[in-house]
Amino acid sequence: MTRSDLVDQLAARFAQLTHRDAELAVKTILDALSDALENSHRVEIRGFGSFSVSHRPARIGRNPRSGERVVVPEKRMPHFKPGKNLRQLVDNGLYADAADAR
Repeated sequence: MTRSDLVDQLAARFAQLTHRDAELAVKTILDALSDALENSHRVEIRGFGSFSVSHRPARIGRNPRSGERVVVPEKRMPHFKPGKNLRQLVDNGLYADAADAR
């Protein structure tokens, strides 16, 4: 699903929202999520999951082609942990799809 698909579904589900309003709502939510993660805050959406920032320390890596040692700088990476409800929905959906394929 792409961002535009999400906007289309939101506009279709709520008739009182115009396509432009739905687009603004999706943009606002994603911007707020991005801003919170940029400031190292944790974002939790009950029943869906939580977004956080994990820290990867600097390390020594190797160039696979030459074998040369390379310093890999530290990084802050976004991390998503699905909630229990989402995990169950996905798990049940996968088994249902496999049963339908037979």
